[in-house]
Amino acid sequence: MVEDPVATIVRLLRKNMRVVKDDGSLADVHVSREWLNREFLKNYDGQVTVGLEESQEQILEISAKTRRRLNILKVNVWTADKPDQTTSGLAMREKLREEVHRVIRQNRNKPNVTVYDFYSTAQASDTHKAYYAKASTELTPQDNGWSELADDDYAKIWYSDDTRCSSVASGNGEYALMLFRFKMESEKQTIKQAVLAFEGYGVSPFGNGFTVKVWNSNVGVWQNSQTSDATIEDSTVTVSLGSDLTDYVDDDGFLWLLAETANPSDGSTDAALHCDYASCRVTVNGVTYCDVVSYRDLDKVDVKPFIFGTEFTVKTWLFEKVEVT
Repeated sequence: MVEDPVATIVRLLRKNMRVVKDDGSLADVHVSREWLNREFLKNYDGQVTVGLEESQEQILEISAKTRRRLNILKVNVWTADKPDQTTSGLAMREKLREEVHRVIRQNRNKPNVTVYDFYSTAQASDTHKAYYAKASTELTPQDNGWSELADDDYAKIWYSDDTRCSSVASGNGEYALMLFRFKMESEKQTIKQAVLAFEGYGVSPFGNGFTVKVWNSNVGVWQNSQTSDATIEDSTVTVSLGSDLTDYVDDDGFLWLLAETANPSDGSTDAALHCDYASCRVTVNGVTYCDVVSYRDLDKVDVKPFIFGTEFTVKTWLFEKVEVT
């Protein structure tokens, strides 16, 4: 199953755009499929819409099995003047125009790759979540023994910056555990690969290190165990999922990553798991290239307030093998 190129570019822009207003705060930009919604401009600093203009099938060899699907997309930027705004609608349009230009060009060779992490996540999030626990056995994602991170602890895992969130176990035989929930924005049938990563370290009186596993929602067990070196310095351990990935994405679109100390507490000395960063890198089966062809300003001056717009023409493509039945 191939992901809709419009969905791919919408996600690319939404995940990567960072627009700073004149007062230093981040702009609130709504990114969606077509079309312009003037109601959004009342509540957001700007709107970016993506739509498909044309798709072409290009046959690359004589048997017609190898093909390139070339898509032409229209990416539109929309802003307007509003009362009490710190950045004018015209200036905001210019900022958004440059940011759309930057994001598409810089990610032209990997538009189908998305990194999910906990940047800007807090307890109010209904997508990604992180939890901690202490237990003598591995807990399922639905176990009541998990406690969600506080907002201050979420901020410690926003970046890989040596600011760590910790889970501590003090009871005899207890392991320190952490659980990470990643929300997939793509249909699980379109996901080609997912690489889950935990960066940090674990300590215990019986030996240092940590282990990571991924929850197989199809059979209800933790699988794909990977263990770090016995060090007290940050290391990154990854788990890669491929052909059987749909077994790990649950019906709500979540992937679950477990991290635990390699050894438990002895009741006198704590076992502790320290997390610097956690992420999930997802590659979908879809467009593998995108770039800006051209752009032009399209202001709407026949309405009040004026709507400032820029229209980008963006090309994307993917290669396919089409078998004859």
